[in-house]
Amino acid sequence: AAAGAKWFEKYKAVLRDDEDGIEKVIDAIRYRLRRAGAAKAEVKRELRFFRKHRRRMRYAAFHAKRLPIGSGIIEATCKSLVSARMKKAGQRWGHSGGQAILTFRSLVKSERFNRAWRAIAARLKGADNDNGAAIETPRKAA
Repeated sequence: AAAGAKWFEKYKAVLRDDEDGIEKVIDAIRYRLRRAGAAKAEVKRELRFFRKHRRRMRYAAFHAKRLPIGSGIIEATCKSLVSARMKKAGQRWGHSGGQAILTFRSLVKSERFNRAWRAIAARLKGADNDNGAAIETPRKAA
């Protein structure tokens, strides 16, 4: 167990920090597979996982591009963007209505609403909305 924990800590850092970390981890798991004994099936399963997801595990390259590498930012976004809006008391959403409100909310929260609205309005210029009124672009706030 102590040797396994030490191995884990070493290769966790390699995977996170080394530009070629995923390939080094896969090589290390292949080495472990040759010596696995009774745990051979579990090691094979892990090796398949790392091989299948290797393109998603280029953490050093993602970090260099200032991209998030953990799920925390996604979970926080789900909580603030989705849960806070969609799970209020008494609200019920069908799929299309829920998608519409989430699309609108994500555009507002990401400060891209005006740009998106201009693109939509340009496509629909001169078309009528459900009320029969011409679609207008929103005015910029002063």
